[in-house]
Amino acid sequence: MSTASKRKTSFEIDTTKVEAAKALLGTKGLTDTVDAALDEVVKLRRRLSLLELLERPGVLQLDDPEAMRGAWR
Repeated sequence: MSTASKRKTSFEIDTTKVEAAKALLGTKGLTDTVDAALDEVVKLRRRLSLLELLERPGVLQLDDPEAMRGAWR
């Protein structure tokens, strides 16, 4: 996920969490790790939103013969 804007900032951070995130994300530096972690949070929320949408009755129209007619083409 690319970002259009970046800004330099300063804050305190738990280095134990950073090291754990580096290991999970396969990143090396702090900036890359924080950026990758934020990407993961955004992607996770989008996936959860999609799942919530798919759980709504009628969204998939699996019981609609007209909709299903072309489903396996």
